[in-house]
Amino acid sequence: MSGRTLSNLGSFVWSIADQLRGVYKPNQYGGIILPFTILRRLDCMMDGQRETMRELAAKFEGGVLDAQVKRKTGLAFYNTGQYDFARLLQDPEGLRANLIDYVAGFSANIDVFERFGFEQVIDKLAEKNRLYLVVSKFAEIDLHPDAVPNAAMGDLYEHLIYKFAEASNEEAGEHYTPRDAIRLMVDLLFAEESDALMEPGVVRSIYDPTAGTGGMLSVAEERLYERNPNARLRLYGQEINDQSYAICKSDMIGKGQDVDNIRLGDTLADDKFYDRTFDFCMSNPPYGVDWKASEAAVKAERAKTGAAGRFAPGLPPISDGQMLFLTHLAHKMRPRHEGGGRAGIVLNGSPLFTGAAESGPSEIRRWLLENDLVDAIVALPTDMFFNTGIATYIWILDNQKKPEREGKVQLIDATSMWVKMRKGMGSKRREISAEQRDEIVKLYDAFEDGEKSKILRTDEFGYWTITVERPLLDENGEVVRDRKGKPKPDAKKRDTENVPFTYGGNTRGDAGRDATIAAYFAAEIAPHVPDAWVDTAKTKVGYEIPFTRIFYTYTPPRPLEEIDRDLEQQIAEILELLREVEA
Repeated sequence: MSGRTLSNLGSFVWSIADQLRGVYKPNQYGGIILPFTILRRLDCMMDGQRETMRELAAKFEGGVLDAQVKRKTGLAFYNTGQYDFARLLQDPEGLRANLIDYVAGFSANIDVFERFGFEQVIDKLAEKNRLYLVVSKFAEIDLHPDAVPNAAMGDLYEHLIYKFAEASNEEAGEHYTPRDAIRLMVDLLFAEESDALMEPGVVRSIYDPTAGTGGMLSVAEERLYERNPNARLRLYGQEINDQSYAICKSDMIGKGQDVDNIRLGDTLADDKFYDRTFDFCMSNPPYGVDWKASEAAVKAERAKTGAAGRFAPGLPPISDGQMLFLTHLAHKMRPRHEGGGRAGIVLNGSPLFTGAAESGPSEIRRWLLENDLVDAIVALPTDMFFNTGIATYIWILDNQKKPEREGKVQLIDATSMWVKMRKGMGSKRREISAEQRDEIVKLYDAFEDGEKSKILRTDEFGYWTITVERPLLDENGEVVRDRKGKPKPDAKKRDTENVPFTYGGNTRGDAGRDATIAAYFAAEIAPHVPDAWVDTAKTKVGYEIPFTRIFYTYTPPRPLEEIDRDLEQQIAEILELLREVEA
């Protein structure tokens, strides 16, 4: 479906909201239009299959019925009722009761309508004499997969969500990840398995713990099928928001996916796939959002599971839970001994550097880097997302790197790789074109140092925070000593400094601690404060990824002569303007 067709279809569905004016406020439209869109999609998908479904329901039940429906119709759901949209409209007086009966006739895996409180929606529309108008309008739209392919249907869902959120001044970006960002992440995820993914009948699994409406999963499936039409990607997702979950599940039904693989719940507090790992994982978690609601469950799980748990590496501040999703994804990758897995996640800048040595964020970075799980980090252009204009980054994790990538991290600066959108959407005013996406993936594949790509050893991100002490002096200016004759430290003069693991050419990481710190002290501290010493018991290990500093290019200031010439020229122009005014 073309963008124009999608826009026309979206506008048509949106126009149905005109029937709701006066009865509902704009911020309530989504709760009515979205479930009706889902219902009409399912209604169209069942065209020509209803009689078969009813016959099978008369013979079978439970899991056997599910299997028979799938075998006979190709659909992963059924409805045993007597209605469709056309028949509902034949009985205007009984429309309310018949519509409720129709929805109740769906198979148990269609739990999406209760997430919208759909029966209450029907009741209010009937009470306000709007139900027939809305149903008749939806009956005009052909949403059969032959008319609206699965990919376009997913786009329509997200288009509607964005429009409804925009109308009610909500954060559309919480539910809507831009397609250009998703496609880049998917291409980077698939880059290391490009040959394997081309094998006939290949089957892979992909998981999104913040699935939203299923946009990431849908794009991943599209991209894989573009490469290999005979491939099979099993989609798994968990989502906390009821309406987003309902839409995601409906979208998966249309794709023929196992809808039981889309689950409702708080991923941090209750991992619905606790016993599974996946070939690929991807997420665009909320950032700058607190995790207070999940705090008790997260800490209880961490205490129970110990070093093997998903939150064992460390906990970020309560004010921002995005790094919890980072460690969660690291634990959801298929283990190395089973073939390994890869993960991609969109984060803002704070996970790169926030937190001092041995703080929760630093310990998470330490665990990821010392276990060689970070494959690449790509800096995206600003103004890429709908609800924020800040800098964002794609992290790619891999627990089975190719030999040349082992012990290394690739940083890619794609901040200048963007084109201006013809029409902005919220904070999104820039997008990554297909050509630029290919350029970024080529930089990744080349794995070379250059202007836009830097290759660093994992130990190059480590540092020690050392505590430098100076002696306490008494009123006579004498050094105060303890019983063993050692100088007592003056707490007021205590200082800390960060010593890079790589100082003095050290390539042994933390194993080279003593010699490296001693060399640093001798060269950088002792010449300036000869009476100082390092309290080695207080030394801490930290990790940070100073992305901006690594790509910083020094630009020398302009020569003074050039600046003087410019000033003289500006002054001359101003004086000339003044003379013209006086004249």
